[in-house]
Amino acid sequence: MSAGYIFYGIGMVLISTFNGAGDTWTPTWVNLFGFWLFQIPLGYFLAKHMEMGPTGVFIAIPVAETGIAIASYILFRIGKWKTIKV
Repeated sequence: MSAGYIFYGIGMVLISTFNGAGDTWTPTWVNLFGFWLFQIPLGYFLAKHMEMGPTGVFIAIPVAETGIAIASYILFRIGKWKTIKV
């Protein structure tokens, strides 16, 4: 879990840059897909179907945070947030 905090911090900073630039839809979509459509189903799958129990849920958290950080970095580098009019 503690190794995932590095990616959690990076993802949080990148998501906040979108908000600070006035682009609120990018963080909304990244968090929707990252948490609701990836982390929760992955945690359920690992816990129930892979029979990992709570360990599977705790594995899903840093995996999802890493995915969110990578997606945020890619979207940040693309730079569409620079065109948002505030």
